[in-house]
Amino acid sequence: MVDAKELLQQALALAPEARAALAGALLESLEEAPDPEAESAWSSEIARRVCEVDAGDARLVPWEQARQTLRE
Repeated sequence: MVDAKELLQQALALAPEARAALAGALLESLEEAPDPEAESAWSSEIARRVCEVDAGDARLVPWEQARQTLRE
């Protein structure tokens, strides 16, 4: 059996695209099945926010400003 340290060294030797694909696959393997109620709630929330943006009711913030706020 290959140990994690050796496996990491092999993975780091891969091309960036292959490393990204491997990282994605590893993260997906840790995820549990999505909660249908949570998925439905998120879909409703996203739709509500899109409607607010489309209607001009949402206060939009440029990404640079939002990122700066998050860093502070």
